[in-house]
Amino acid sequence: MHMNWFKMSRSVFDSDLWHDVSTFRLFMILIGKATHQEETRFWGMRLRKGQYIRSYEKLCEDLVYKVGRGNQEYSKNTIYKCVQKLIKAGRVTVRETEFGTLFTVLNYEKYQEPQQYAKKFAGNKGNGGERDREPREKYIKKAIKANKAKDQKIRRKQVFDMCSVPYSLAVYFYEQIKQNNPEHREPDLQKWADEIRKMLEIDKRTEEQIKYLMGWVQQDDFEMMNVLSPVKLRERFDALVMRVKYENRKVMLRRKESAGQYDYTF
Repeated sequence: MHMNWFKMSRSVFDSDLWHDVSTFRLFMILIGKATHQEETRFWGMRLRKGQYIRSYEKLCEDLVYKVGRGNQEYSKNTIYKCVQKLIKAGRVTVRETEFGTLFTVLNYEKYQEPQQYAKKFAGNKGNGGERDREPREKYIKKAIKANKAKDQKIRRKQVFDMCSVPYSLAVYFYEQIKQNNPEHREPDLQKWADEIRKMLEIDKRTEEQIKYLMGWVQQDDFEMMNVLSPVKLRERFDALVMRVKYENRKVMLRRKESAGQYDYTF
């Protein structure tokens, strides 16, 4: 179920965060956009509750604000400084991934779970209630330690469906290799599929480009012995594209020569 709200403790009005507009806005967007589900997927990564992936460039766009009739955008340096303030205050941790920066809101459940508020303020007196007796520094250290412990857990590997594009291309490549070597040992197709996923999602290759090169390398006398996995294909992708263009150019020139049309320009 999609959650269209998030909670925030009133203690924020008494914190330094309240007086730092840019850092406050950044924290609001991180806690508001963080996943509220126990576990969700983002480009193959598994995100836990309270986590959000976003690049610094996109955060600059997210935090655009109006000045008169125009818009003003924070610089990446400003966003970076705000993030460092949140880290120092024990409000978030960050980790760089291949998909962007992974932000983890510390104590996310204490912000968002109603029962946490009920427990904390049960028996409090007066309008504002008593402050938490636990020293703030100790509280922060415990939160950071707990978050690190979660990050150290081994993440389950993504399992690709047999009908998915990455897995289908992995099978296709294996079949092309077997045409040249029927005794070739069957690889871990799930690992192959994950490498192909990286080509598609990170390198921005198209399915058609990848499939074409998979077939081409296994028809080339030299490359068929050197490119025997998606890892190698990804590593040499640009060089292979240049070779394909070069070979196609030579074929075209030979055809022109045989037809009496000489063209030696390159």
